[in-house]
Amino acid sequence: MLGPFRPFGARLRRLARLPQPEFFGPKAERVELSAAEAMPFPPALALPGQVERIADTMFASKSDTINVLTRTGVAHEGPTLAWHLRDVDLIDGVLYHGGGEYHLRPRQRRLGLAQRPRSEASGPLYETWASNRWFGSWLMDAPLTYDLALAEGAPLTTEASEATGHRRRYKELLDMRPQRLTGDVHFSSLTLFDDTPNNSGKAARARRLRARLLEGRSISPLPGVFLLRGTSGDQRLLENEGELAERLAKDRGFRVIDPMQVTVDELIEACAGAASIIGVEGSHLVHGITVAPDGAAVIPIQPPQRVAATLKQMTDRLNQRYGLLVAEGGDTRFRLAWEDLARTLDLFDA
Repeated sequence: MLGPFRPFGARLRRLARLPQPEFFGPKAERVELSAAEAMPFPPALALPGQVERIADTMFASKSDTINVLTRTGVAHEGPTLAWHLRDVDLIDGVLYHGGGEYHLRPRQRRLGLAQRPRSEASGPLYETWASNRWFGSWLMDAPLTYDLALAEGAPLTTEASEATGHRRRYKELLDMRPQRLTGDVHFSSLTLFDDTPNNSGKAARARRLRARLLEGRSISPLPGVFLLRGTSGDQRLLENEGELAERLAKDRGFRVIDPMQVTVDELIEACAGAASIIGVEGSHLVHGITVAPDGAAVIPIQPPQRVAATLKQMTDRLNQRYGLLVAEGGDTRFRLAWEDLARTLDLFDA
């Protein structure tokens, strides 16, 4: 009968600044699905001075981010894991197990006390906080982890409603049909996954996913695709985005696409034949990276105060090449000189 008190107890421990119990504690069964290994990773291609432009980073420390972007040779990647747990409560977007917490979504309720969940469920849950927060994280990781969940039973999701727009079409193309949970739920047994490591098992799943999305399509080669960001998503405004896109189209034969104005199928058919994918760093670039061919150049234009290495990890597992290109300005408004973009693109022809 601990269900009503789990959120309340967790809140009291935080207020009292007590140590937080481990969610994946000794009662959780750990199963290795793909082994840890040393993997070869190529460094990003970059003009001199790009690393020095990095003022701050997102999702990881500055030193770790720079390491992922610039490392060469082999690097250690951990194992892919499945965790089998019993007696887990999902309350207001948070999983509780053995005194520990695992957050899937922001809380909606202010008070910590809650009724014991009346709904019961068991099975594998394939989502994470990141995949629920950002579309790019969902497309980058959720379909890959969904394949792991299928091997464990009928996949579950806490999506508040049926998917719409681009996400809905990807789920149709990939035959993702999870059981949707509503409200608070008690799990007699629950499987979660640590699918973060960029090991060869995850790389193989990413390449199979690309092949499934391209199956039966007629793909024509393109010099490149520039994916516009504009003002969509979290504010990251490249002030001269239109100028750069127009120059790429005129001088380099690029196709310029606003992802918000086209269908998933149009995005796939354009990007799958592109020798280069360019745009402001963000979720919309994942459309292109997911289907771009081996060897494609991927060049995210990074705001100097929020540089991220997430997309570099994605290009590594898809055997693509990554360009490090950092704009000048702030974290929400910045500019990039055409010469910096053109010279970075030329590095891939050297």
